Amino acid sequence: MNFTRLEIPDVILCEPKTLSDDRGYFSETFRQDKLEEFLGFSINFCQENESKSSYGVLRGLHYQTNPYAQTKLVRVLQGTVLDVSVDLRKDSHTFGKHIAIELSEENKKQILIPSGFAHGFIVLTKEAVLAYKVDNYYHQVSERGIAYDDKSLAIDWKLKPEDIKVSAKDSNQVLLKNTDLF
Repeated sequence: MNFTRLEIPDVILCEPKTLSDDRGYFSETFRQDKLEEFLGFSINFCQENESKSSYGVLRGLHYQTNPYAQTKLVRVLQGTVLDVSVDLRKDSHTFGKHIAIELSEENKKQILIPSGFAHGFIVLTKEAVLAYKVDNYYHQVSERGIAYDDKSLAIDWKLKPEDIKVSAKDSNQVLLKNTDLF
């Protein structure tokens, strides 16, 4: 597995090596020892989630407040999404900046999003299935969100506004300037 620090260095691109032939492929999608060696600290994933969505569905931008903040390792099993991470760490020099990366079943890329970030994605294909590991359990009372269309974030979701489908909850999230920060 290859690891690369992105423009926000705490967000890590993880690219598994894939062995392919005419029968199909094999890919080692997670190695805790290799990830920890790269990071320089331990990580303990305790929950794995799976999500299926159709074209234009935008989920996010979500996070959990401390002490229930989560680090996430996200990958796409089917389809293609634009995956977005927003830095919410108020003392960070990249506060309010975001990383947007295409994850797909073809490129097999994964993204490690540390706690202190909001996360969201939009489906760019007919449908998409995501799987992601987290290092803290879901805690509904600590769940928060930021408006996906907050102009201060300047996120290009790659679709026309009329093609974007959001839940009632996600259509009523607060602006970054009004949110609980880390």
